[in-house]
Amino acid sequence: MSTALALTKEPDAPAPDAAATAPAPVVAAPPAPAVPTPPAFVPMPPLRAAIYAGSSLLLGLTQGLGLNLVSANLTGLQGALHATQIEINWLTAAYMATNITGTLFLYKVRTQFGLRRFAEIGLVIYALVTLAHLFSNDLRSAIAVRAVMGIAAAPLSTLAFYYMLEWLPPARRLTIGIAFGVLGAQLASPLARVISPDLLQIGDWHGLYWLEAGLAMLSLAVIFVLPITHPPRVKIFDLEDFISFPLIAVGFGSIAIVLSVGRLYWWLDTDWIGWLTVVGIAAITLLVVIELHRSHPIINLRWFLSYDMLTITGSLLLFRFLLSEQTLSVGLFNVLGLQNDQMIPLFTVILVATLLGYIFTASVMTMENGAKLHLAALVLIAAGAWMDSRVTNLTRPEQFFVSQAMIAFAGAMFLPPALASGFLKAIKGGPSFILSFLVVFLGTQSMGGVLASAILGTFQTIREKFHSSLLTEHLSLLDPLVAQRVKAYGAAYAKVLPDGALQNAEGVVTLGRLATQEANVLAYQDTFLVIFYTALAALVLLGLHTLYVRARAARPAIAAAA
Repeated sequence: MSTALALTKEPDAPAPDAAATAPAPVVAAPPAPAVPTPPAFVPMPPLRAAIYAGSSLLLGLTQGLGLNLVSANLTGLQGALHATQIEINWLTAAYMATNITGTLFLYKVRTQFGLRRFAEIGLVIYALVTLAHLFSNDLRSAIAVRAVMGIAAAPLSTLAFYYMLEWLPPARRLTIGIAFGVLGAQLASPLARVISPDLLQIGDWHGLYWLEAGLAMLSLAVIFVLPITHPPRVKIFDLEDFISFPLIAVGFGSIAIVLSVGRLYWWLDTDWIGWLTVVGIAAITLLVVIELHRSHPIINLRWFLSYDMLTITGSLLLFRFLLSEQTLSVGLFNVLGLQNDQMIPLFTVILVATLLGYIFTASVMTMENGAKLHLAALVLIAAGAWMDSRVTNLTRPEQFFVSQAMIAFAGAMFLPPALASGFLKAIKGGPSFILSFLVVFLGTQSMGGVLASAILGTFQTIREKFHSSLLTEHLSLLDPLVAQRVKAYGAAYAKVLPDGALQNAEGVVTLGRLATQEANVLAYQDTFLVIFYTALAALVLLGLHTLYVRARAARPAIAAAA
């Protein structure tokens, strides 16, 4: 996701308070290229401003639905692409592996050559490959198309930011601009779950891609019809980029693939997972060595290792981990036999809560109250995870309305203040620092999301095996209650299986399936509790960090008084 790029055009950002920008250790950095002052802001008429705001939402939805429409319907795509349950996950892995590299490449392209041309080319490719996907009926070609779409979709979230900032005065760009600039992409995840069942009924899996192609063409029309103010162009490419960018593609791409499908193939059971991990780590290590010795690095690692940036990185990763709780709820209901069409009311609630959360955050957010918003978000997540940990095999989506609405609202309260805080620090340093923060943001949102799913999914699988072993060791046909239950389950097949032995066999299979389901439910209880305890630990860390920042800000005053 490249949403954060748009703030590089902000020359008049309001100064943060002293506590938020307390003196940090001075970190040597290469001189940034001189950037001319952009033209003065001219207010727009209300109607034109509304059109630009709507265009921003359209572009964000186009980018978000491009990923989520497929990831939300992997089961429905299996038959059409003749893929197994594990193989179909390569569609998401391919998209994630190329999207982060395309986003980083986009930053330098738009800085040196301008964003509009790159966006026009990217959207044309995006629309064409989406249409090509309609004629792709085998998994390999579909994976290749998804990989191309990951790169082609790179400019969309950046453009969503630009169109939102276009009508806002400079003083509002780090509050309303940030909150509503990411709104479209954030609404895409629950919206994809809400509209997918109808799309599949209308045109099977082709309905998903017709919608993607239509949104891409509408976005292209927006770019042609509505002009935006581009930041001044600066020469930023150099020969060393031709070494660093392939390393970024190989390193991050390899790790993204491993995290996306490693749990499905299981980490230690497949040789290529280990080799791909080695390749990814080696490429990233070589990238670090090269970037440390460049005069104009893509990633300013020395600044990245400062206390402020490590704190921001940790908080972004932590919240991305906590917000993966919503993905767990989908997995739980799939285990209980529910599909997307039965979860439409739940995701409608999440959609509304997300929208209200961003409206609330945009109305109250300042540079001074970011910590308070994060505190409230952590409390909501902890409460929601604790409520979800009471799940049983009788739980249905209606019991998750309140908890998931709380977590969705918390996500909206976290992201805008975190983005604003990070960019206030990055803007001061120039393009080198901005791109370094972009790497942090992308890594925590894209790679961090995949990492969180891998960790939580692995934990859930391990706990399911643990609970299965405890449950099955007590299931013996010598137990009269177990034998009675097997007979009752087998009786359900009496009309189609007159043989009593076959009925008992089916009864045993049914009992085993229900035991596995119960073990999964217990494992999800444990996983929700992990998120609950992690949120409580995050509350303690946030309190300690706030005390440290206040003490650090008070040092100059104490020294002056002495």
